[in-house]
Amino acid sequence: MGKTGMIRVLVEPDLKQEAEEVFSTLGLSPTDAIALFYQHVTLHHDLPFSVNIPNAETREALQQAEDRANLVEYEGLDELRATHN
Repeated sequence: MGKTGMIRVLVEPDLKQEAEEVFSTLGLSPTDAIALFYQHVTLHHDLPFSVNIPNAETREALQQAEDRANLVEYEGLDELRATHN
């Protein structure tokens, strides 16, 4: 069967460029890279990388960072080190 299935994906231009530079270094076209991804998923019934759901503590820390809550500011690296030693 010929290649007739089409996938259209929108990604940030910088991400696209950086990924395609890696693909090129590996001798792959973007189409080749996506086909490899699909082949791995089909053969192994999983993703070729770890995907984890963050636990409650991590979700809370991520939310605080996003909200810029509970931030501590230091005058410099020396003050940070003195506080955490």
